Amino acid sequence: MQYPTQVAMRPPQKHLQELVRLLASRSPQDIEALLEDLLTPQELSSVAERFQILQALVRGIPQREIAESLHTSIGKITRGSRVVQYGKLDWEKLVTETKK
Repeated sequence: MQYPTQVAMRPPQKHLQELVRLLASRSPQDIEALLEDLLTPQELSSVAERFQILQALVRGIPQREIAESLHTSIGKITRGSRVVQYGKLDWEKLVTETKK
C-alpha cells in the first residue's frame, strides 16, 4: 500500500487574512482573549516562548544561555535565530518597540 506524501500544513490564506484584519481592529485585551479562545494553553505557551527566544536573540544573549534559562532545546533557539536573520519582519525593530 502506498501512502500519500505529507504536505506541510498551511492555514487557508483567505481565513488567515480575515483573522489578521479582525486582529488589526481590536484592543490588546480583545486580542489576548481571542488568542486564549483559539489556542490551547500549550499552544499559547509555545507562542509566548518563541517570542521570548526572539527577544533574547535580538538582545544578543548567547543561544546556549537562552536554552538554559528557558529550559528549552538548542534547536528551538536555532530556529528563532533563523527567524531573526531571515524572517519577513524586522525583529530587532519589533523587539525594541515592545520595550517602549
